[in-house]
Amino acid sequence: MIRAGRVTVDGNRARIGQVVDPDSARVQIDGVPLPIRPDLVFYLVYKPRGVVSTAQDPGGRPIVTGLVPDTPRVFPVGRLDADSEGLLLLTNDGELANLITHPRYGVEKTYVARVKGRPRRAEIVRLTTGVDLEDGPAKAVRARALDQSGEETLIEIVMTEGRKHEVRLMMSAIGHPVMRLVRTAIGPVKDRGLRAGEWRHLAVGEVRSLYSAARAAWEDASAPNSESD
Repeated sequence: MIRAGRVTVDGNRARIGQVVDPDSARVQIDGVPLPIRPDLVFYLVYKPRGVVSTAQDPGGRPIVTGLVPDTPRVFPVGRLDADSEGLLLLTNDGELANLITHPRYGVEKTYVARVKGRPRRAEIVRLTTGVDLEDGPAKAVRARALDQSGEETLIEIVMTEGRKHEVRLMMSAIGHPVMRLVRTAIGPVKDRGLRAGEWRHLAVGEVRSLYSAARAAWEDASAPNSESD
C-alpha cells in the first residue's frame, strides 16, 4: 500500500521505513484515517434498557460507562434512550465521535422497533418522506416492515439524526407507538452476538469503516447533484 501511494502521513505520501510519532502524526490509507494513537480505545457495547447513555447521572441510575473498564476514560458516542437498548459506541476519540454524531456526515444508525398495530404501506413510506414533530420535521433514510404477528409489527428504521426520542416520536406520530426499540447497527458496524450488558473492542478495520462511512456520506451530500433539505 505504501509503494502504491495509498498511505499518507500528515498529508504527504508515506515512505517505506518512515518513522512517525503515534501521538501526533495523522496517517491515512486511501484518504481514510488510521487510528494509531496508543491511548485510543473503541468499545462496542450492548446497552440494556434502564441504563442511561451518559458518563454520570444525578439520579443515580446505571450509566453505560459503568459497563466498560474505568481506564482510560471514555464517553458514549451519541445517545440511546434509557428505555431503548442495543449497540452504542464508547471511545475517547473525539474526531470519530463527531463524525458519527454530526448530521452533516450522515452516518446511518439502524433500529428495529416493535410497534403496536399493523402499519399500512403509506404509513411506513411517510417515515421516509417526513413526519412533523414539535422540534421540527424528522424522516428516516429507509424504513420497512420485517414481520407482523397479531396486532404487533417489527419495523426496521435507518436514521442519520439522533434527536431525543426521535424514532419513538415518529412512530407515535403515525399512530403506532413503540413497545420495544433496539439499535442493531452503527454505520457498517453490527454484532448479533453481543448480549445486554456485554461489550467488546472494535477491530481496527471496523474503526476505519466508520471513518470511511462518514467520508462517503459527506462526499455524497456535497456532490453538485445531491438533494438539499
